[in-house]
Amino acid sequence: QVPLVESGGGLVQPGGSLRLSCTAPGFTSYGCGMHWYRQGTGKEREWVASISGGGTTTYAESVKGRFTISKDEAKETMYLQMSSLKHEDTAMYLCKAMSGLLCESSYWGQGTQVTVSS
Repeated sequence: QVPLVESGGGLVQPGGSLRLSCTAPGFTSYGCGMHWYRQGTGKEREWVASISGGGTTTYAESVKGRFTISKDEAKETMYLQMSSLKHEDTAMYLCKAMSGLLCESSYWGQGTQVTVSS
């Protein structure tokens, strides 16, 4: 099992931007989807964005128009470009990658913290 590793989090002012990365050297998705989730302190984990094996993207309504998910399969890396950040975006951001012939297996990273504050 190859662990996923997120990076790029940090402290940013409202309206600012951050680019998160999720990488797993040696990991093979077999054409399955990849996803970003987030969980604020004391809150339930929520889905943020997904990119399918074919490259189709979907977003939670709360981030639509502000976040962009992408991937570079050659580098085995997924990205989340975040702009126009709000206080409510403060959370631990985690990536999830699916694998297996039926996309039945999920792999999680440990998360990267994003804090939006003045």
